[in-house]
Amino acid sequence: MLSPIILTTAVLNGLLTGAVYALVALGLTLIYGVLHIINFAHGALLTAAMFAAYFAFQTLGFDPYLAAFILAPAFFVFGYALQRFIIGPTSHGDDRNMLLVTLGLAVVIENALLFAFRGDTRTIEVPYAFQTINLGFTFLAVPRLVGFVAVFVVAFALWLVMTLTDTGRAIRAVAKEKLGAELAGIDVAHVYAVTFGLGTACVAVAACLLIPSYYVNPTAGNAFVLVAFTIVVLGGMGSVPGALIGGLVIGVVESLSGLFLGESLGQIGIFLIFIAVLLVRPRGLFGARA
Repeated sequence: MLSPIILTTAVLNGLLTGAVYALVALGLTLIYGVLHIINFAHGALLTAAMFAAYFAFQTLGFDPYLAAFILAPAFFVFGYALQRFIIGPTSHGDDRNMLLVTLGLAVVIENALLFAFRGDTRTIEVPYAFQTINLGFTFLAVPRLVGFVAVFVVAFALWLVMTLTDTGRAIRAVAKEKLGAELAGIDVAHVYAVTFGLGTACVAVAACLLIPSYYVNPTAGNAFVLVAFTIVVLGGMGSVPGALIGGLVIGVVESLSGLFLGESLGQIGIFLIFIAVLLVRPRGLFGARA
């Protein structure tokens, strides 16, 4: 039988890992909550952001955590432009077309990265990558602690935007009733683009948190987004609190599954919990009734 110290350590590490998962899922669920589509380009955008953070460090010497303050606005603009000038016009207002366009963008971005950087795996070396904090009974990695704090900072910032700004109120209006918001004079196309930009900015922050301790190659983002899709459905499609709590739960489940079943089988527990929750509550933990 495992000791309580080992179990506590596994839970703490799971919470820290789950926080980064939650940040990736946050952008995904935000886009779904307003546009009502699954953004299949999310993984490719995460990979692009990880490459951006990598080259910001290697060529410009920007620490990844400081680079987040540059890359988040840059990727917001990039996401805004993608939705406003590519996804929106090519989908012609049809949600099914929008979904297919994001899938096409994922293929284009991933293959462009593969063409530009080949399949090589890249890492960066920062002094704090392997630093830990001693809690007495266990050690916690500094990069994961930073990620844990950052996800709540980003979530709080999003909450402020959504509740205290006119743009946030417009986003909530469009998410609730698109036609009514349009009749009230809200520019729905602009709101869609802003929402997509915010989701892409979340991805950029997640990339900057990941790059100190993870590798990057042209398919690196797919592994995180597969878990993020699970979190979004588990927490409730379009629910920001659901993405946060779901990410933490998934992180703990993955950590405990890896402890009992081995690292290679760690994600089995994620999908078992996922299936169990949907059997009991099909709309997810925090999903609203249709």
